Amino acid sequence: MGFFAKFVSTSFIILIFYCKNSTAQPQYEFRGVWIATVDNLDWPPRGMVNVYSQKAEFIRQLDMHLKNGMNAVIVQVRPAADAFYPSQFEPWSQWLTGTQGKRPTPYYDPLQFMIEETHKRGMEFHAWCNPYRADFKIDSSSIAPAHITRIHPEWFITYGNTKYFDPANKNAQKFVVSVIRDLVSRYDVDAVHMDDYFYPYRITGKEFPDSLSYANSGSNLNKDDWRRSNVDSIIKKISIAIKQEKPWVQFGVSPFSVWRNKDQDPDGSDSHSGQNNYDDLYANILLWLKEKWIDYVAPQLYFEIGNNRVDFEKMLDWWSKHSYGRHLYIGMGVYRAAGNPATNSPWKNPNELPNQIKLLRQYPDVQGSIYFSSKSFYKNPNGWNDSLQNNYYNKHVLIPPMEWLPKKPKN
Repeated sequence: MGFFAKFVSTSFIILIFYCKNSTAQPQYEFRGVWIATVDNLDWPPRGMVNVYSQKAEFIRQLDMHLKNGMNAVIVQVRPAADAFYPSQFEPWSQWLTGTQGKRPTPYYDPLQFMIEETHKRGMEFHAWCNPYRADFKIDSSSIAPAHITRIHPEWFITYGNTKYFDPANKNAQKFVVSVIRDLVSRYDVDAVHMDDYFYPYRITGKEFPDSLSYANSGSNLNKDDWRRSNVDSIIKKISIAIKQEKPWVQFGVSPFSVWRNKDQDPDGSDSHSGQNNYDDLYANILLWLKEKWIDYVAPQLYFEIGNNRVDFEKMLDWWSKHSYGRHLYIGMGVYRAAGNPATNSPWKNPNELPNQIKLLRQYPDVQGSIYFSSKSFYKNPNGWNDSLQNNYYNKHVLIPPMEWLPKKPKN
């Protein structure tokens, strides 16, 4: 065989090898799905108060995700200072039984049930808790007499149509930390997970009304730094409480996609976001990573590759350089495939999600993905369930170990 023939033959073999391995799967990869309970977004469906139906529906969703290759679920168990489990601090969630404070009948513990079913399938269970939201929709929410907003109304601030814990209130902070400590102490959760709602997203023309709290604080910090310090404080306290109860339990945060834009900070990302974590939500994610208060970060990169304001690829690259040795899971916006075609046209492209998966696997500092949200997979959008099952997640893999955490004791 001549040199040219050998070259062509070798090149062809290399090309075949590359094609076969373009979907090569790592040994370890986090593959999670958010299951939202607020406003009955994913589970249980609105109006499904029958206990047996709730259980069957949760199992159906778990089995669907397991078939798709997932190895973790992130389930919202405290959406608005309420609980999907019996709590001495907060009432039963209205999104479980239709009325806040009403226990399920016949009685069961949904959190215990969900953890057991998840672990049976070899998947991790992350307990998703919203830190500050207390009354989701004022005037329409079901609020029980024992709800904390009724017992301590002075701890709360109304902004828009929602009531929030005042992040500056030390008693409110102590209460939230107690809720998390209690949950971790009583349940076999693999992680506590918080989303992007710290100080709320800005409402145009309305300032968050915490001037009195700021004045009463006597702080020497400017107001923005003071707000950030309030959030820093509760993150640190929650981190300590979790590790005091069970040192092996992870603490993860899923922030908005942009920490800061480059035109605001030389360390920021090449993005043009109207709001960001640092200046608007007062969540200094990078500090929490540097100080090792959290074990993983899952930025919500719900944008397509090439977006002119927040480009998925640029944000992926930026976060991969700013995880400071903690695990980085990328929040994937599969829900957008069902959105308005006029605004979400890139998400009608069947290659969008596969291309994102291939991109993130190019970064050794990215350990996996979390998909928003569970119901997005019901109708196999763009054939993505098939893509995951047959190509990208066709082998079940282990969750990346966190070497800095002690191993969970065996029963």
